Amino acid sequence: MRLDGKVVFISGGSRGQGAAEARLFAKEGASVVMGDILEDEGRRLEAEINESGGRALFVRLDAASEPDWQNAIRQTVQTFGKLDVLVNNAAIYSRVPIEQTSVEEWDSIMAVNARGVFLGTKHSIPEMRRAGGGSIVNISSTAGLVGSARGSAYSASKGAVRLLTKSTAVQHAGEGIRANSIHPGPIDTDMIADNIATPEGRAESEARVPLGRIGSVEDVAYGALFLASDESSYMTGSELVIDGGATAQ
Repeated sequence: MRLDGKVVFISGGSRGQGAAEARLFAKEGASVVMGDILEDEGRRLEAEINESGGRALFVRLDAASEPDWQNAIRQTVQTFGKLDVLVNNAAIYSRVPIEQTSVEEWDSIMAVNARGVFLGTKHSIPEMRRAGGGSIVNISSTAGLVGSARGSAYSASKGAVRLLTKSTAVQHAGEGIRANSIHPGPIDTDMIADNIATPEGRAESEARVPLGRIGSVEDVAYGALFLASDESSYMTGSELVIDGGATAQ
């Protein structure tokens, strides 16, 4: 098993991308903690993984809240004894252009998408140091690599995640703590559900991707698994683009 004996915390882990990561990581031998504001979904996933022979715990987490992060990491270590891997997955999406973006919307998106990654990183590093090292996997976006004709705050937040990842990598490489970012393109989740709700909308989205399809949550989860595992032990500060070739054009 690729994560045998490792303890993993996943923010935004109750559904969608985070839930796919939780299920996959548990199958690969990890003890998995899902942090999310979606309590019902999180507790159902916790039960599902435990009933299938895995090890899982759900904790309530508002990714923008420092006390929530402190409590979540504390519960993780109290339950499983350590922390080896953090997946900063929690995010909210907006495609509002700059002139139509309110200050409140800007602050809300930056709070979850950027501050949340900062807080998760900040409070996980001491536990990874105690464990002798670790891996931080930050879910950014292709919107954090190239400009967007629609979203402004979202793109800015994901660009912040990209460079925070690199700073984390440089600052903590000497402690055996790695940090890498994943940059998904269009993935079949609630975030783009309205884009692909009709056959015409899906066809239009697929036409922009050289591989000709919308990505699945499993496509990204396997990338996160690689970065979480020791197979990527010589990678830190890197960007893993999983977008069907969209940004290669």
